[in-house]
Amino acid sequence: MGGIERIAVIGAGTMGSGIAQVCAVAGKQVTLIDMGPAQLESARVRVQDSLRRVVKKGGLTQADAEAALTRIHSAPRLDAAADSDLVIEAIFEKESIKAETWIQLESCCKPQTLFASNTSSISITKLASVTKRPERFIGMHFFNPVPVMKLVEVIRGNKTSPETTAAIVALSKELGKTPVEVNDYPGFVSNRVLMPLINEAAFAVFEGVATAEAIDEVFKLGMAHPMGPLTLADFIGLDVCLDILNVLFEGFGDPKYRPCPLLKQMVAAGKLGRKAGEGFYKYEKA
Repeated sequence: MGGIERIAVIGAGTMGSGIAQVCAVAGKQVTLIDMGPAQLESARVRVQDSLRRVVKKGGLTQADAEAALTRIHSAPRLDAAADSDLVIEAIFEKESIKAETWIQLESCCKPQTLFASNTSSISITKLASVTKRPERFIGMHFFNPVPVMKLVEVIRGNKTSPETTAAIVALSKELGKTPVEVNDYPGFVSNRVLMPLINEAAFAVFEGVATAEAIDEVFKLGMAHPMGPLTLADFIGLDVCLDILNVLFEGFGDPKYRPCPLLKQMVAAGKLGRKAGEGFYKYEKA
């Protein structure tokens, strides 16, 4: 299996733009694909601002940052991924939307192209099953903010080949990340452990055990967490947390993953966390 030099990233949101940035900084040619021109423009501004901060902190020279930007090319169509060595999908955490995207990519990408999903909880085996290359399909779960966080969960589907896993582990290291290999179960490792913590913290607010502030203080001061679980939930997005909990609940059929009614109510009310200006806390809108 040859080296990975040309990478297509599907989805120009926070995760997709971050993935595009780290790939470009590592010297890869990147095609960032999104159907919305406004999203592509926002992603370019986001990457520029992020690289500017990295340069200011001494992590890159100005010349290297400018060179990285020239390696990122925007496109509004999936067929722009046709010549890529690897496609990384980073779109909405909805299985049906991801599956439809992979069906379309299957039809336009060359047979040897590797497919990787940045899903945070959905079965890699299920997503791979809609393609004709399950042995070349893998999970590559980055963490937000992508340029800062070192971990990449590398998730092997039921038919993922050892060669595909080795190629993605090697690429993760090229990107300056630490790959950790896990098997394909709902939520993998990170969210299987994290989301029940967030959910139980939401239940503690719901049942009047303590305020959100008090719960977060317990975890910051008693467990040395850099932020409490409810602050973290707001940062992730309460809608994303709810989606992942639903995947866990449906995937395991275990009531311990039942989403807290308060969490469901907040999402229904549009209180999605930091990005919406309000979640468990209120935020100044940018």
